[in-house]
Amino acid sequence: MKKKQKLNPNFISGFTDGEASFFIGIRKNPKLKGGWRVEACFYIGLHAKDQVLLESIKSFFGVGNVVNKGKDMIQYRVTTLKDLTVIIDHFEKYPLITQKKADYLLFKQVIYLMNLKEHLTQDGLNKIVAIKTSMNLGLSTELKAAFPNIIPAVRPLVENQSIVNPQWVAGFTTAEGCFMIQLLNSSSNRISYVSLVFQITQHSRDEQLMRSLIDYFSCGKVYKRNDAYDFRVFKHSDLTNKIIPFFQNYPIQGVKHRDYLDLCKAADLIQNKAHLTSEGFDKILIIKSGMNIGRDHNSI
Repeated sequence: MKKKQKLNPNFISGFTDGEASFFIGIRKNPKLKGGWRVEACFYIGLHAKDQVLLESIKSFFGVGNVVNKGKDMIQYRVTTLKDLTVIIDHFEKYPLITQKKADYLLFKQVIYLMNLKEHLTQDGLNKIVAIKTSMNLGLSTELKAAFPNIIPAVRPLVENQSIVNPQWVAGFTTAEGCFMIQLLNSSSNRISYVSLVFQITQHSRDEQLMRSLIDYFSCGKVYKRNDAYDFRVFKHSDLTNKIIPFFQNYPIQGVKHRDYLDLCKAADLIQNKAHLTSEGFDKILIIKSGMNIGRDHNSI
């Protein structure tokens, strides 16, 4: 296994904004007095090729475990109330800024109730069910039937989505960003076949955050796509003068860093006009074939 990286705390928060989940589980358990078991979990699930990154996150927090979840998936999980206090302490110091912050704030309320043992009472259980109703995907069909009269808790508004820390951007991009080489349809000039793209995608509820990236990077545009928004940078000068230098200073982590390095290689070829030659164009095609889903995971 490759050496674990020491991660910046703002990077952790950015990555969490993109990839992590705050989960409250409520399951039937006839052995308990109230008949229901309440469980809290903070988790991050990734492809097994990014085990080094997950182990680095575990080392950062100093709590939790990395476990296998199926054939190619692994998950970093924190489940005990004592360990979850470490997680909450972190996000109080280094706040989330996407709409996921609302799930975190509701999650924190449940942890507070559980520390007071209120989840062991019917009144406390009802409070937790009301909170869970407003989190993530809400209640399961079973819970809706078991708690038909629950009034959902008020979901917090996340309005201040100002990006102020570059390490947050690096973490968020590691989770939600993409570095691509696109080939455009044209028969007039070979240069038009090659387009380098940097993209970050997020659900439409975070439209404000996506648009704020334009001001942050001083480039790019935002495009709506179904229920999501894409922040994209196509312009070659913006990629070479703004995006690439930014991530040289604040690196992408995990396997996605290789896609960034491949984009840099392609950018250098284009900068030197090599893409106008058959040899240079073929080099770019080879680079493209090994990026993103084309990468040979077995060689990582």
